[in-house]
Amino acid sequence: MRHILIALFIVACTSNAFADELSSGDTAWIMLSSALVLLMLPGLALFYSGMVRAKKNTLSTFLYSFSAFVWSG
Repeated sequence: MRHILIALFIVACTSNAFADELSSGDTAWIMLSSALVLLMLPGLALFYSGMVRAKKNTLSTFLYSFSAFVWSG
């Protein structure tokens, strides 16, 4: 499995997919997608906190959602 991932990485790095020029449309799409994910996060935390039983666990579920966002960013 590791050899396959290394081979895919080498193929991806040597292809022309990573052009040197930046497209304003691509940059705008990435910024819009990031903003939508940021707006989705409180809703996701509310959804997950609705599945727990106690109020104390609700706060911890909120913190888990936000800390996962901070850690991944």
